[in-house]
This record gives sequence, C-alpha cells and structure tokens, in this order.
Amino acid sequence: MALADPESGISNGADSASTFSDIIELNVGGQVYVTRHTTLIAVPDSLLWNMFSKKTPTELARDSKGRFFLDRDGFLFRYILDYLRDLNLVLPDYFPEKSRLQREAEFFKLRELSKLLSPKMSKDNSITDEICQSDSEEPSVPPLLGPDASRTLSVASTAHSPSLESKKSGYITVGYRGSYTIGRDIQTDAKFRRVARITVCGKTSLAKEVFGDTLNESRDPDRPPERYTSRYYLKYNFLEQAFDKLSEFGFHMVACSSTGTCAYSSSDPNEDKIWTSYTEYVFCRE
Repeated sequence: MALADPESGISNGADSASTFSDIIELNVGGQVYVTRHTTLIAVPDSLLWNMFSKKTPTELARDSKGRFFLDRDGFLFRYILDYLRDLNLVLPDYFPEKSRLQREAEFFKLRELSKLLSPKMSKDNSITDEICQSDSEEPSVPPLLGPDASRTLSVASTAHSPSLESKKSGYITVGYRGSYTIGRDIQTDAKFRRVARITVCGKTSLAKEVFGDTLNESRDPDRPPERYTSRYYLKYNFLEQAFDKLSEFGFHMVACSSTGTCAYSSSDPNEDKIWTSYTEYVFCRE
C-alpha cells in the first residue's frame, strides 16, 4: 500500500487523487526537477498548463519513484522551467542548442518563448543570430591597395573558416568503469564486461564536434567551447561506437591505461569473483 508523500503529490486520499500538491517532482528524460505547481501552470493553454490544471495526478505518467514523467530532453528543460518562473528568456553567452530549445518550446506550446528563439531577419533578409559569438569576434580587415589585397583577404577568411576550425588538432580521452564476474575456479561461464558509463574528457568544442547529440552535458552544462571538461559522458555504452566516431573525425589512439580490483560477491571465498576496472584511451588528431 502506497503511503502519503506530499513532496511528489502521492497519496491515497480521495482529495489528493484529483488535485496536485504545491511542490511537484518531475522526471524529464532522466533528469529530476522540483518546482511549484504554480510555475508549471504559469502559461495558459501550454502543454504543462493542460497537464497540471486540466488533468488529475492519476492520469499522468509516473516513474518508479512516483515522479511525473516527461519523455523530453532533460538538459534543455532547465531553460523551459526558468522561463516559466518569470517569463523571461536568459541564456548563457555561448549557447549552441538554440534551435533544439525552440523545438522544445514548440512541443510545450510556449508560443512567446518560441518567438524569442526564432532566428531574426536583418534588413537585407539574411538570418542573424544574436547569441552566436562568431559574429562579434570576426576581425575587421582594413582596405588594402595593390595586387596582394585579394590574397590577404583570402588568407584572413581561410584562417577563420568554420570548416578548418572544426578540424583543429587536439586530444580526447575516453574512459569507462566496467565490471565482470568470473565463476569459481575460473570457469568458462564468465559474465563479460558491463560498461557502466563512458566518460569524455577534453576541449568542449572537440567533444561536441565528434559526439554531437550523443554527448550528455548535464553534469557540466554551459561550458564555453574553448574550455576543458572531464564531466561529459556518452548516452550509449558501446566503446566500439565511440571509437568509430573518433576515427570518423580523424582521431587515432595514441595511449591507453587501465587499473583493476578483485572482490568476492559475499564473504564466502568460494563464491564468484567480481572484477572492476577503470580504463582510459587517449585519442589524438594532428
């Protein structure tokens, strides 16, 4: 029998079955959020407004811990929630996920937020992006006279070409912590490795270039492209898939290291041995 839980709105009472508690717990794509009920219904006719004002708690999907579940991007939902709190859009200086956030705004039926995220049209009908840093960082080239002018302009343009910038050299370290079990007397029925999580360390811009949408940035969000991180990890658990991506973008392995420990699953030494290991692979692109 479930017990009353005011934090997540779980209760056996008849009244709470049709009303929401003041504090709501959400599981959005695996990320947990805690907010007020009034925040979720701040925008009339939005998806969240319909969910938490037109429906009852028993009609909404929940996870195994009783949190209301939404199968959306958990990382981007933090900006949706920030917008609902005061109806203002505030993004980091470097924010490459603007188009994806607009897609989330459209899904949640937040029309004003979607408009704020729409690309702006300049007077010459070209699309501009107020958040893109490359526009403000582009150096101005003074007018030159003589036959070398066009060549100098070409060199300056090539030096800042996005295609060349995306192919710059650097290192990426891929690590994983795995485990496997060996039966008594090293029997052949060993359970092979179980990779818990694949971590990615290196420059933010290189990691995003290689792994793209498969990179989970929730532990180190809003990291500028020229900074380094050791807190990213991949959304899948296949090392070979990570190696294929690195090879595709011109990286090759230059070093690796590994450590391991052994333990028994219980105090009985005759029980299976559990080996745990941590391994790192260093990839380079020159």
